[in-house]
Amino acid sequence: MSDVVAATGHAALKERVRELVDADLPRLVALSEALHAEPETAWNEHRSAARLCESLASRGLTVTPAYLGFETAFLATAGSGPVRIGVCAEYDALPGLGHACGHNLIAAIAVGVASALAPLADELGITVEVYGTPAEEGGGGKIELLDRGAFAGLDLAVMAHPGPVDVAEARPFAVAHSHIQYEGTAAHAGAYPEKGVNANDAFVVAQVAIGLLRQQLPHSVRVHGIQTVGGQAPNAIPDRTEGRWYVRAETLEELGRVEEKVNRCFEAGALATGTAVTITAESKPYSEFRNDERALGFYRANATALGRVFDSSGASAMNRASTDMGNVSHVVPAIHPYVGINSLPATNHQPEFAAACVGPDAEKALRDAAVALAQTVVDVVRHTA
Repeated sequence: MSDVVAATGHAALKERVRELVDADLPRLVALSEALHAEPETAWNEHRSAARLCESLASRGLTVTPAYLGFETAFLATAGSGPVRIGVCAEYDALPGLGHACGHNLIAAIAVGVASALAPLADELGITVEVYGTPAEEGGGGKIELLDRGAFAGLDLAVMAHPGPVDVAEARPFAVAHSHIQYEGTAAHAGAYPEKGVNANDAFVVAQVAIGLLRQQLPHSVRVHGIQTVGGQAPNAIPDRTEGRWYVRAETLEELGRVEEKVNRCFEAGALATGTAVTITAESKPYSEFRNDERALGFYRANATALGRVFDSSGASAMNRASTDMGNVSHVVPAIHPYVGINSLPATNHQPEFAAACVGPDAEKALRDAAVALAQTVVDVVRHTA
């Protein structure tokens, strides 16, 4: 086969991918809107997972629900070629904020990529594997799936995440999620204060210590959290307080060093007040991300050809947000670009961003990301053959 004929065939395949996504777009938009209307939080995405399984089955993929024993995970496959392509779907929402990180779009984009690649799987010599991955928002669903053998042996794993603007390269922080609990002794705050051991004071001491610690932390580190239980009544000394805290760093190695210092701040709260502290990891740490530069280059070219413009102004730092897809990228080649929904000044994890995750700009982002990712797979496969 001549290079000209081969190039023509390659271009035709990429055009076919675009046509397949465009033909499926009304159903993809309806899927995104349905997920958006019924947000479900980490590990509770029962309706969302069922809806996605049904959508993928209707497109001819073979679906395995409750994948690897996780009720809201799934695997959907098409084709039997030697090159294995993983497409990751996320669909958990944020407590109180709904789909303010746009996981409804991530899921619909993944289905769009599958609907474009599945009919071409035999011609491309690929196996398409759509992984339904629950609990990205703090639960580490992909890490749990990794531990049970998911993703092993993939030639490429892809997904796209919505943000205010387009950014190709994922550079997320590594992150650790911890639950903090202090146990003290309740007492009447007015009549018998000396009998109390104040668990709320322990949190105050810890937060002051963390605030002071920030002076000695590198610019690459983030420490933040919330107190979720602070007491029951102002005239009763709190005997139990709880909170959730995140520590972020450039790498897992740096994260380990910093987390030790932060934990000492929580221990200081216990020491100063006489309470007992329990620090429990909410998930295994999320890793920093390793981009497959070759695939990322193809994605940039494909997205640009669709009219996407990558931000160079620094208007969005969403590509620094932590993700359990980072752990996947340490095991198999992966990309995790960000597709803009034209939401500024609203950014991820704001109610206004949730509102922007449906509508014309969100629909365009859905379409373009699905096309660009599927075309990137064609490029990777054709340039590997």
